[in-house]
Amino acid sequence: MPLKLFRRKGIWHYRGTIAGDLLRGSTKTANREIAARVASEIENRRWKRHLDGSKEVLTFPQAVSLYLKGGGEERFVGKLEDYWKDTKVKDMTQGAIKQSAIDIYPHASGATRNRQVITPTAAIINHCADLELCPPIRMKKRFQHEKKIRKPVTLEWLDSLCAHADKDVAALATFMFSTGCRIGEALRLEWEDIDFKAKAILIRKTKTKRQRLPYMPSRLLVALANLDRDKKPFHRPQTTLRDAWDRAVEAAGIERLTFHCCRHGFATSLLRAGFDVVTVAKLGGWESAQLVLSNYGHAQEDQTATEALFSSKSAQEKTEAK
Repeated sequence: MPLKLFRRKGIWHYRGTIAGDLLRGSTKTANREIAARVASEIENRRWKRHLDGSKEVLTFPQAVSLYLKGGGEERFVGKLEDYWKDTKVKDMTQGAIKQSAIDIYPHASGATRNRQVITPTAAIINHCADLELCPPIRMKKRFQHEKKIRKPVTLEWLDSLCAHADKDVAALATFMFSTGCRIGEALRLEWEDIDFKAKAILIRKTKTKRQRLPYMPSRLLVALANLDRDKKPFHRPQTTLRDAWDRAVEAAGIERLTFHCCRHGFATSLLRAGFDVVTVAKLGGWESAQLVLSNYGHAQEDQTATEALFSSKSAQEKTEAK
């Protein structure tokens, strides 16, 4: 049945069944002639996809290529490609994907299998689903795992590291702790993204695909200003930086924490300073406040905390009395 047009609140919409698929949506225009052309193009694309059989022939390597061209994360993709080879995406069921995680990482934890196989595989397939090249997949069959306590970098830890690190590593640690950025976001930073006058940094390629503009505290401004300008701010390879990081940790005699612990420290420090979870999520580029709350919103083990109820009231009364 060809697509039919109908009006809703002054805008033309379409609906109908093409090649067995029910289609409906908005043409986003109040002009009927333009709406008819939009509906015709949608109908033609759906018939072309049906006749060409993209759902039937799309292979996993092709899906990976489209995912990476679309700005997808490259980490973990290599082993996935080696495993699936030329498998058609339509044959990759939830069960098969879960088995692939076991085969690729036979001795890994459930968390590792989820992070390095389940999540990226689903992201690759669903990216192609957004391009209408295959059906989406919803991975309900994930591995159970114990939630690890996320150790945060503290200001004291950061001070100790910076006192024993070279200027590149010290600036990197300060940058991630001050902005909540991930290591990948730090390594992609360019000098033109840094506005010293406005004390702001443009983070372009983020995990959530949304740009953000974190503030640059004075300590971070000084650390970045002391870096060499003839190369990117953090130009050294991640492995080289990690080696230098570990040497500084050993020299400082402090606990070994990872790059990502700086992001944990950013969230934990702001929450403990009294900032609300919505603000922390926005400043650190988390997808939702719920993620911040579930990962960092730990209750304090203080049975006397309710004394603050009356202390607050007393303080309020004193203020009103003035």
